Amino acid sequence: MLRIGCVKYLNARPLIRGWPGEVEFDHPSALCERLANGELDVALVSSFEFLRNPIYRIIDDLSISSDGPVYSVVVAHQDEISQIEEIELDPASETAVNLLRCLLGDFGLNPHLKQRSTGILPVGPAGVSPAVVKPGSAGRAQLLIGDQAIRFRQKHADEFQFWDLGEQWNKLMGLPFVYALWLIRPEVVAPKQIADCLLHPEITRQFLSAYYHEHLRFSFGKKEKEGLRTFARLCAKRGLLSGGGIAFDLV
Repeated sequence: MLRIGCVKYLNARPLIRGWPGEVEFDHPSALCERLANGELDVALVSSFEFLRNPIYRIIDDLSISSDGPVYSVVVAHQDEISQIEEIELDPASETAVNLLRCLLGDFGLNPHLKQRSTGILPVGPAGVSPAVVKPGSAGRAQLLIGDQAIRFRQKHADEFQFWDLGEQWNKLMGLPFVYALWLIRPEVVAPKQIADCLLHPEITRQFLSAYYHEHLRFSFGKKEKEGLRTFARLCAKRGLLSGGGIAFDLV
């Protein structure tokens, strides 16, 4: 029986609903570690995991991407972004953290990046720790990803500004950004059959429709691949990866 892992975020649900068997849900960083250790056969994980360790096969035509604002990968701040002195990171997603590093560098910004000791954010009713980002926290900001970002934005839309990483990437590069990919370990057989089962059903509900169709893309085509290659080159340029190119082994 295949061991399938998936990130536990709203944006991943369309890419797992078609799978008939058991699925293990976890945070992106934990899934990456389990996939690398051989504890999972297939997993929907951060795209940076493939750039760092390109031994996997990518399931073609499926990804979590955006071609503009993504809504759920943002820096929450109150001061102007150029005045931010410290950003607390969410280590649950290396893709988001390294995208932020690349964007800050290209915009000529150099705030202190403070790493939390755990990828699991201590949450309150707003979906984020009120001790970390709150009104009056001058010069401080926080990287929010996934469902926590959605909940926080919906509750505090009038109190904070949100620097959307998908939007900033698109402004700089004119390309989609790929946040997550289905990766298959090299020893797994019949990957095409796995891919065929990972098709998403019809979406209803008003917010899900807007979130999935206005902010997210689930294709992994020519433009998404070029966006991922561009991200790889930027990460290599900033010392986040060794080497500057990437080749795709597609199912």
